[in-house]
Formats: sequence, C-alpha cells, structure tokens
Amino acid sequence: MRRFAGRYNGRASHASELTTDLMTRAVFFDVDFTLIYPGPTLQGQGYAHFCALRGVTVDPALFRTAVVSAAPVLDEVVAHNYDAQIFIDYTRAIIVHMGGDGPATELAARDIYEEWAACHHFFLYDDVEPVLRELAGAGLRIGLISNTQRPLDEFASHFGLDGLIAASVSSAAHGFLKPHRAIFESALASIGVPAGQAVMVGDSVTHDIEGARQVGMRAVLLRRAGAGLSPLQRSLGTGYDDVPVIASLTELPELLLSLSESDTPKGAEALSASARSAPAGPRRSSESEVGAKAAESRSS
Repeated sequence: MRRFAGRYNGRASHASELTTDLMTRAVFFDVDFTLIYPGPTLQGQGYAHFCALRGVTVDPALFRTAVVSAAPVLDEVVAHNYDAQIFIDYTRAIIVHMGGDGPATELAARDIYEEWAACHHFFLYDDVEPVLRELAGAGLRIGLISNTQRPLDEFASHFGLDGLIAASVSSAAHGFLKPHRAIFESALASIGVPAGQAVMVGDSVTHDIEGARQVGMRAVLLRRAGAGLSPLQRSLGTGYDDVPVIASLTELPELLLSLSESDTPKGAEALSASARSAPAGPRRSSESEVGAKAAESRSS
C-alpha cells in the first residue's frame, strides 16, 4: 500500500521524499459536525414539531441558546460507558431551555434522540467527499470514530461514501464513548495501523483531540467557519502546541505531511500509569450548524 508522503498534490508522492520513519497511514474522522450537520428536523422548528406531538410547547427561536445552556449535561458526564439516557437527558434539557415543561418533555426527548440516528435528517459538508476521495487515492486508510447510535455502515452508504471507509466504530456498538481510550484502540486495531501512524480529525477538544492524544495518535481540530468561531483562531493555547486547527477539510491533505514529520504527540508522553493500565472495556457487538457549543457537546 502506498503511504502518504511528500507534499500533497492530489496523488501519493514517493516515500523516499520523507526522511523520517514515522508516516501517516490512516486518518480517522469524527462524524457529526465534522462530516455531516443536521437539517431543519433536528433544529429549532423540528424540536417544536416533535414537542407539539407530545403536547409540549417550545419557542424555536430559543434553540441556539438552549443548546449552549444544555451543554453541561454532557460536559459533566464522568463515566464513559455508552448510555442512551445521557443523550435523552441532554435533549430534554434543550427542550426545557426552549420553554418546555412537564413529564411529556421526556417523551419528546426520546423521540428526537431516536430520529438522530436517521441519516436522512443530515447533510454532508461540501468538502467531505472530495477530500476523502483524494486521501483514499493517496493510499491512506480512512476510519470513523463516533459517539452515536447511528449505524455507520448505513452512514457510508447513504452519503455515497462506499469503498472509502476502511473501518468504523460507533460508541453504541463498542460500549464506550470518546474520549475513553478503548474506543480509539479498537478503531486502530480494526484498521491495522499503530497509533503513531494515525491521525484523528474532529471538532471536539475533549472527545476527539484529548481522546486521540492519550493513545498516541496525532490530532487535528476542525473549527468550521460558521460554527461560531473565527477560522483565524488557529491555536488552542498552552498544552496543545502540537494540535493544528483547520477551518475546512480542504486544508487537511497538505497538513498531513507536516504531521508525518513531527515528533510523537505530547499527549502520549503524558500518559499516566492508570491510563496505560485501563481495561479495554466491553464490546456489545464486533450541526445548517447549531453553533460551537453544540458541536463540542453532541459531537460524534
């Protein structure tokens, strides 16, 4: 298999152009708000519709601020076992912050949670398919790691990405949520590439960046323009000097060369003894955009 080396020009370059043994062989992507974003059904008007079916009245205009206000429900989760109730509670919190009340808010939240698994409610960002095809054409293996109950094989088929995805791991199927190291280790094993030769691309510092770095993967933070953040904010600050920030996936191919030539991720060097000895965990089988906080919170 050809490895991604040399300056990117739409095809693989010769491996001899690299003077280091560390080469990027695989790229993993988060899914929600990295590759896809929810349509109207899963935004303000959609929430109002599902709530109305349960006799709950909400104000669609409050949706964006409600998403931000509900974020602590996910941010305060300590256990990383996948539990649908976590996301139902988060959705219910959004409903409450939109003005809904009463026991029926729980039922409406469950309805919305179930709809979140349906691919037809989402749209693929314009830069996704061409970039994935270019990366695959350059010999890179592509994988997905997502905090979702959505069947990821259906995801690839629905969005016309068949043949591009070498492996995918959803938290619902795996048993653990990102940033638990076990889900990253499982993804690496399924694609057959060591952590030092893999890159994780996602929109969540907590789930994607920190999760990947703790197992020795390199990481790239995607902050799309229009997600409430300026594309000029290219730094995460102290402790994240080795984490590039991009505003579009079109920046990714050329960036991979510099990642291949860099040293081992700092996150790997800082692993604690307890993290290294953590159990692999159970296996249960083999956001238009809604703002920066929504991406960070309900990112998959």
